[in-house]
Amino acid sequence: MPRSNRRRPGSSGDESFERLLAGWKRTEVRRGVEWTVQPVSAAQAQKSYVCPGCGRLIDAGVAHLVAWRADGVLGDSADLAARRHWHQHCWKVA
Repeated sequence: MPRSNRRRPGSSGDESFERLLAGWKRTEVRRGVEWTVQPVSAAQAQKSYVCPGCGRLIDAGVAHLVAWRADGVLGDSADLAARRHWHQHCWKVA
C-alpha cells in the first residue's frame, strides 16, 4: 500500500525552530543546584569557548552542552547571562 504524505488531523505543521529547540532542553540537579542544560550540535557550534570543567578549548564545530542555573536568586536573565559551555564528558563528571 502506498504511503500517504498527508498531514494527520490535529498535527500542526507550523512548529517554530524555538519550539523544537526547547524540546532538547532539560533540567538536571547537580550538587543540590538545579541547572537547565541544552545540547549544541556541531552544526550549531559556531564559536570557540573554554570549558569550565577542564579549562580546555571547545573548538567551533564541536558538539557540546550549554548549562545555566535554573533556580538562581537573581532572576532568569542573570542566570542566562551566566551560562557556560561544557564538553559533554566534562559535564557528566562534574
